Amino acid sequence: MEELIARINELSRKHKTTGLTAEETLERALLRKQYLDNFKRNFRNQLDNIKFTDEEDNDVKH
Repeated sequence: MEELIARINELSRKHKTTGLTAEETLERALLRKQYLDNFKRNFRNQLDNIKFTDEEDNDVKH
């Protein structure tokens, strides 16, 4: 994941300074999509693992 973020940041810096080629623009878009998909999947897993209980410590469906 860190390598993915590093490459996205590298392409973003290059975009601000010299611009990107068509291939780099496509790569940046694909990397961003991959990052967001990973983020959403991890976030969903965290939400799915939250346990709700009532005052008597009984499990409650969410």
